[in-house]
Amino acid sequence: MAASYDLSELKNRMQKSITSLREELAGLRTGRASASLLEPVTVEAYGSRMPLNQVATVTVPEPRMLSVQVWDRSMANAVEKAIRDSGLGLNPMGEGQIIRVPLPELNEERRRDLTKVAHNYAEQARVAVRHIRRDGMDILKKAEKDGDMSQDDARVQADLVQKATDAAVAEIDSVVAAKEQEIMQV
Repeated sequence: MAASYDLSELKNRMQKSITSLREELAGLRTGRASASLLEPVTVEAYGSRMPLNQVATVTVPEPRMLSVQVWDRSMANAVEKAIRDSGLGLNPMGEGQIIRVPLPELNEERRRDLTKVAHNYAEQARVAVRHIRRDGMDILKKAEKDGDMSQDDARVQADLVQKATDAAVAEIDSVVAAKEQEIMQV
C-alpha cells in the first residue's frame, strides 16, 4: 500500500486539528454560560458512556446559569453526578427532570488554571500538526528513494509542507492567545 503525496490533503488534515482545538477551547468556561460548556461531559447511561447531549438538552436561561433537561427521569441522578465529577468545577442542583447548573464567578486562580488547560489543548494540536508534517515528509522521502520524484522536486515539496506546518502552528498560537485573553478578562 503506497501512500501518495498530496499537499492539499495534508493542509486539510492540519485544518481539522485546528478545528478540533477550537471545539475543545469552546468548552472552556470563561464566566459566561454556554451550552457547549457541557459537551465534554459523558454520562453512564444504559450500560455505556454516552455524551450528555444524547440523554438531555442543555439550555442557557440566564447568563450565569445552565439548565439541563433530562429526557429520562431515571437518568437525572447519573447526569447530575457526571456534571459534578467532570472536573469543570460545577455544582449542579437537581429538581426532578431539570438540573440547574449555576456558574460561579471565576477567581484569579481558576482563570490561570483554565489558561493552562488551554495551552495544553494547543500543545496537543501542535503535536498533531507535527505528526501530519512528519507523515508528509516520510511520503516525500519514500517517493524520492523509489525514483518517483527528483531530489529537487522533493526539496521544493518539503519546503511547501514546512510552510503549511508553520502557518498551521501560527494559527494555533493565535487561537489560543485569543482564548487566553477571553479567559483573563474580568
